[in-house]
Amino acid sequence: QVQLVESGGGLVQAGGSLRLSCAASASSGRTFSSTAMGWFRQAPGKEREFVAAINRGGGTIYYADSVKGRFTISRDNAKNTVYLQMNSLKPEDTAVYYCAVRTGTIIASIVRATASYSDWGQGTQVTVSS
Repeated sequence: QVQLVESGGGLVQAGGSLRLSCAASASSGRTFSSTAMGWFRQAPGKEREFVAAINRGGGTIYYADSVKGRFTISRDNAKNTVYLQMNSLKPEDTAVYYCAVRTGTIIASIVRATASYSDWGQGTQVTVSS
């Protein structure tokens, strides 16, 4: 099992920026550098949706169309941390943001499914005011 703790959420005006962090610790022998990581979000009354994902080496990245060009996912394996830099925020980006871990690679056919990820953080609230 991997424990994930998100941070960096908050209240920001439209057009502003936030950087989310997700710190990981493993108790099962898995190492952070061997896992793919994803960010999802869930707005009130809506299903959890995919935002971005990055493979273990950082060389393969996927984004939801709604955030492409505005959000950037990255990771620092030395710090066991994955980041989500969010720029040009819009009110529709308001949601609880979750990070998640996947043991194994990420490919286009499965990267957007919540079932592809085994462990989840508790979430961090992002609120964008208009």
